[in-house]
Amino acid sequence: MESQGRDEVKGPVLHIVVVGFHHKKGCQVEFSYPPLMPDEGHDSNILPEEWKYLPFLALPDGAHNYQEDTVFFHLPPLSDDMKCVYGVSCYRQIEAKALKVRQADVTRETVQKSVCVLSRVPLYGLLQAKLQLITHAYFEEKDFSQISILKELYDHMNGSLRGSTLEGSQVYLGLSPRDLILHFRHKVLILFKLILLEKKVLFYVSPVNRLVGTLMTVLSLFPGMIEHGLVDSSHYRPKSSVSEDLSLAESVSGAEEFVSVSVADIANTALELEGEDAAQPTAESLSSGDNNHLKPPSRPSPESSESDWETLDPSVLEEGGCKDPAEGKEAASELPDAFASEPGTPITVQPQAVSGQGAVTQGLVSGLEEDQYGLPLPIFTKGYLCLPYMALQQHHLLSDVTVRGFVAGATNILFRQQRHLSDAIVEVEEARVQIHDPELRKILSLTTADLRFADYLVKHVTENRDDVFLDGTGWEGGDEWIRAQFTLYIHSLLISAGFFCHIFLNLNVFPDNERLLADYGAPFITAWKITHNYRVWFSNKHPAMAAITPGHPFQGQYSVADVKLRLSHSVQNSERGKKFGNAMMTTSRSVVQTGKAVGQSVGGALTSAKSAMSSWFSTLAQPAAVSAPACPEPATEPAMEVKP
Repeated sequence: MESQGRDEVKGPVLHIVVVGFHHKKGCQVEFSYPPLMPDEGHDSNILPEEWKYLPFLALPDGAHNYQEDTVFFHLPPLSDDMKCVYGVSCYRQIEAKALKVRQADVTRETVQKSVCVLSRVPLYGLLQAKLQLITHAYFEEKDFSQISILKELYDHMNGSLRGSTLEGSQVYLGLSPRDLILHFRHKVLILFKLILLEKKVLFYVSPVNRLVGTLMTVLSLFPGMIEHGLVDSSHYRPKSSVSEDLSLAESVSGAEEFVSVSVADIANTALELEGEDAAQPTAESLSSGDNNHLKPPSRPSPESSESDWETLDPSVLEEGGCKDPAEGKEAASELPDAFASEPGTPITVQPQAVSGQGAVTQGLVSGLEEDQYGLPLPIFTKGYLCLPYMALQQHHLLSDVTVRGFVAGATNILFRQQRHLSDAIVEVEEARVQIHDPELRKILSLTTADLRFADYLVKHVTENRDDVFLDGTGWEGGDEWIRAQFTLYIHSLLISAGFFCHIFLNLNVFPDNERLLADYGAPFITAWKITHNYRVWFSNKHPAMAAITPGHPFQGQYSVADVKLRLSHSVQNSERGKKFGNAMMTTSRSVVQTGKAVGQSVGGALTSAKSAMSSWFSTLAQPAAVSAPACPEPATEPAMEVKP
């Protein structure tokens, strides 16, 4: 692929591709510039084996139901020195009778084509904006043999994007966290934690533009993830027509070395994890620059199926703890009181200063470009895939033994029906997050501090919603403000989870250690410490973390407002709460429709509401009682009846 290497030197755009639908052959590549295969012409439909799914990604399933659409997708690299290839495709269809030049293979009433850009930089929104204009002009020609405009697009994009840095608003163009929070509300935090646990998450909705927009917006909440965290997110091998060879068995044996524990095993391994944390290197050894225990990866971008799954030297877990417990006590006295907030003090969140955060360096263990906080977290590495859109032909990846997890989007209902292949299904249209495992649901249940954080975001986003002039124009409640809040959240989460491991190896030194972790959910912290991304982050030193105060941004004493917030959260998410809401809607509808028989209608509706409310309140306290040892929650009010 020598020509491929020359293209990388020229600019960030690798190819401009046109994909069409043939009535006999199906989706196929009709034009590529430069040619996808060096020895073939521009009109060749021969593809590299690694990119065999390109036609089905660029021309998505069910595209004929929409006049136009846009797709984001990821392709695996063609060589070891390449990274993930980011694809943006704009689809349109036109009536065949409107064409000025109708080719012989056009036999249908409509012609469906996609113009696609394959790039080395994840500028999804910026590429989409440019590509939509060109696609519109290409179809307005009504003669698809006019390819000069596509060649000009290639030269223009490489000229305008050359030397551009992956910083600023151009990276997040078209990705709106405000719209995400308005739609999912507090469930955005559940999605955030779900991806931190490296679970198999499937997004489902149509059309594709809404699907990929929602998925990438969720990822944009992770600091640095879009810019530097997806370079290894598409390391997979296409399904071969013949049976897999012995290399698959070798990759499976390598996968067994990776530390991965199911949700059911978390409770049994809690004591082992505490012993493992006590054997981590001290803060003094980390700050002294002693990295002899760390082994750099064999390549900057390790492939998930061929590289070592664990890059940490096992001997690092055999080191002793603090030599002198008095050192830990002295350090404890120098730290500010993380729980000095008084009940009457309002809790606010302010973004941390970003001075010095823009500089990135190559991570010693992760292989990613990281800032001084060790972000982005190496989530999409070592076989954890990010596929904004997944074609039906890629269905085998859901059960591939070399794929340890994924965050993927699909529009075909067959993906949603096979629930056993994923841990959670996100139905975007209904803003519903379906988590199949009851244990995982308990781990992801939001604590009171988490509910305060989510409610804080929702209130600021909806504050100026009714004012057409002020909506989205201010700093608070804006897209960048929301990302700043999640940056603060992940900083506080990281320092809280690794706090005692680095400094207070004797847990009796700090009296509020359980409370510190309980604000995030002790079961969640236990599960997160097993993940690959946390272990890699914890194995290296990050000097900027010393400026972060441990503790949840919304820690504090419980109040009546917390009880109301918990009650509202339970009503919106429990089945009985939904029945109560439906009963109240029935009551309102009956009052409007039946004015004469208002007594009977309201009485019947309130009787239904009474039974639903009483039954719901009687079981409201049961989940809190189960999770009370790990995450203390405010006491719920006793069961009450709603009298007519």
